[in-house]
Amino acid sequence: MSTMRSHAQLGVIGGGQLARMMALAARPLGVDVEVYDPSADACAGHVAALSCGAFDDVVALASFAADRDVITFDFENVPAASVEALARDRAVHPGAVALATAQDRLHEKRSFNALGISTAAFADIASRAELDAAVAQLGLPAILKTRRLGYDGKGQFRFRRPEDAEAAWSALGDQASLSGLILEAFVPFQRELSVIAVRGRNGSFASWPLVQNWHVDGVLSASLAPAKVSAAVQQQALDYAQRLAASLDYVGVFALELFDSGDRLLANEMAPRVHNSGHWTIEGAETSQFENHVRAVLGLPLGDTRAVGHACMLNFLGDLPDAAAALAVPGVHWHDYGKAPRAGRKTGHVTVRADDIDGLIVALEALGRALHREAQVAPVIEQLRGR
Repeated sequence: MSTMRSHAQLGVIGGGQLARMMALAARPLGVDVEVYDPSADACAGHVAALSCGAFDDVVALASFAADRDVITFDFENVPAASVEALARDRAVHPGAVALATAQDRLHEKRSFNALGISTAAFADIASRAELDAAVAQLGLPAILKTRRLGYDGKGQFRFRRPEDAEAAWSALGDQASLSGLILEAFVPFQRELSVIAVRGRNGSFASWPLVQNWHVDGVLSASLAPAKVSAAVQQQALDYAQRLAASLDYVGVFALELFDSGDRLLANEMAPRVHNSGHWTIEGAETSQFENHVRAVLGLPLGDTRAVGHACMLNFLGDLPDAAAALAVPGVHWHDYGKAPRAGRKTGHVTVRADDIDGLIVALEALGRALHREAQVAPVIEQLRGR
């Protein structure tokens, strides 16, 4: 078994809220965290030492990593070449292969299919003529996406009629020669799910219960855990995650986003890091995704991933609502990321936890009224009442 010296040194490339929560989870384990980010006001710098530099500055990154036992990251758009360069001299988890796979939607989809993981139909797009041909083949509606650098609904154009292809190409066509495009057939699905899993340095594997997610304008709005799924669906998601982790020799926490189409699960994308839909695990599981990521990358035994009752996480964008009003509701746990509010920027979340479904419904109803966010909690409550 791997051992950890007192006050192990963990370096995190990226200094956003994910790194912040990672640092908070690491401290009780006796782990010192330093983060590296281009921004001097990165919010993880409020709770951990912060070094500033560009993600592609391999010299600055090497200096940052020199005294760290292990390097990890909280942002999937860190250049894979930077991670690969660091890995020549020190432990970096997850590895550059996993990062590179997740950074290219086309490569990611092909990798899924090679492992027997189902996806929506897709096509590589390098020209307007190829877009028209793919539309004829895949049908409409469809979604044109950049192969790289798209997240939270960015770099995407959904269209329903053949004449909309011109607008789609006008919006994204300039990326065809730069990073490439991919057209994905639209999949009618019943709900969006995600599986959050963790793999240790010794190959040990664990996953949290499947989560149901709701998005607004491509950004996660709410996550419910555990999702009500059959044993067969839970097993299929777990099987997908295990295949993916083994094929990438993955170390750490990752998320696999899924569409439940009724008769099968279709993989949407992988996030090679701790994930927004796993924030509920801080209060809602025996071991949070953040603690287990730290354990995994440092070679420590993985913690228990069982859910503790039922939980719902609500994302906040821009200005935060009234914390006092939220905290007056029993079962509510408040997380302020310490970020200056900006339209569309993730600035915090709450997790509501209860021992049973009825208790969670009562708490969500009270929270919705207290924060004037009835619309945000409504689909979760509807799902819970439908059980």
